[in-house]
Amino acid sequence: MKAWLLRFKKLHIWLAAAAVFLGAYFLLRRSRPLMDALADYVTTPYKRTMAALCSVTEISVAEVLYVSLAAVAIFYVANVVRKLICEKHRGETLYRFVLTVVCVVVTIYAGFCLLWGINYHTDSFQDRSGIVARKGTPEELKELTADFARVLSDIADTVPRDENGVFTADRREILRAAAGVYEEAYDTIPCLQARDVEPKAFVCSRAMTAMDFTGFYFPFTGEANINIDSPEVFTPTTAIHEMAHQRQIASEQECNFVAIAVSAMSSDPLYRYSGWLMGYVHLSNALYKVDREAWQQIHSSLPETVLADMQYNNAYWTRNHTSFTDATQKVYDSFIKSNGDHNGVQSYGMVVDMLLAYYG
Repeated sequence: MKAWLLRFKKLHIWLAAAAVFLGAYFLLRRSRPLMDALADYVTTPYKRTMAALCSVTEISVAEVLYVSLAAVAIFYVANVVRKLICEKHRGETLYRFVLTVVCVVVTIYAGFCLLWGINYHTDSFQDRSGIVARKGTPEELKELTADFARVLSDIADTVPRDENGVFTADRREILRAAAGVYEEAYDTIPCLQARDVEPKAFVCSRAMTAMDFTGFYFPFTGEANINIDSPEVFTPTTAIHEMAHQRQIASEQECNFVAIAVSAMSSDPLYRYSGWLMGYVHLSNALYKVDREAWQQIHSSLPETVLADMQYNNAYWTRNHTSFTDATQKVYDSFIKSNGDHNGVQSYGMVVDMLLAYYG
């Protein structure tokens, strides 16, 4: 064992350095002023610079990195298996393999903590915007849900639809319009001002669907990546959600609120409809739990086109749900909790309280 420690000295130093970094991160993240300064002057400028550099191509650099990493991993594992079969010193080979994998995983996790995890410990969107979530009464929830339903009914015919009455649009055109949508919200929510880059269409979107993701933000390149296989109706709000992450907003429920509010006030009919529909879905799901009769009354008032959009979206995700989806969500939930958000993925439901505060 002593000989192995010396032989793999560089790997052990690498692992120790990553462990020290993570220890310092978990200790220092308790200081909000320090995290604010680190985000404002180091990590956010880095991510915005990387996003600008990556914007020279429509291809997602994040996707290229993921595919490259997968290819390298397959080649590396195959080579290790060959050595275990054909060469001597199998114990040494296996030890090097396990140590290398641990070093890589810990280093990537440390990078995510530095570039993204710190945003869970900085001033939140609620702190910066003054839009603070509040609990509401069932009656307030009912009234706001009805308001969203009325707007949806009024604008349902302003968006293009296919022969089945389902929302349809060119996803790439939607993504190209995203930056302009944010500009319309600056007067109302000034803390959202930032230099935007176009969200990226993720080619391997079926893989994202399998993980139950409509999009994701990749802090190493600063890119907002969008699932272009899932139903188009929520592509606009997904783009705004992921671009909210580019504005240092870590909380998923805050990004969902931003996606709804910014899209709903847009002059672009595609974004406006997507925003009001997303808001209605959140509100109606909450109302269903507290007043099923009121939910049924409001739900029945919606046009067939709106109902078709929701049914099509639900059918898509139900059809593509697998055990792998559950496993992926558990991993993501664990990552969120490890960064101090103890609600995990369940925190998505908190968006209702922000809608009550903003629209109520």
